[in-house]
Amino acid sequence: MSPVNYVYLAAVLFTIGAAGVLIRRNAIVVFMCIELMLNAANLTLIAFSRIHGNLDGQIMAFFVMVVAAAEVVVGLAIIVMMYRSRHSASVDDASLMKL
Repeated sequence: MSPVNYVYLAAVLFTIGAAGVLIRRNAIVVFMCIELMLNAANLTLIAFSRIHGNLDGQIMAFFVMVVAAAEVVVGLAIIVMMYRSRHSASVDDASLMKL
């Protein structure tokens, strides 16, 4: 399988993730779609790294994974606090949490 096929797969995954972010209203589903988009970006970085024959894309993908792990920690904490206070994980209710 050529690396170009991985780029096509990453484009499809990114499109699915972007559509999920734009269409869905549940915060957990939106959060998972953002993670899907990050994984698509990682797949693209690794595919281009393989095409060009160097490790720069793989190193960048590693740093994206580190940032994604930090995002998971902060994002899930925000979603849990939002659910505890409003008993809903809807993105529309997030604007009501202003101080």
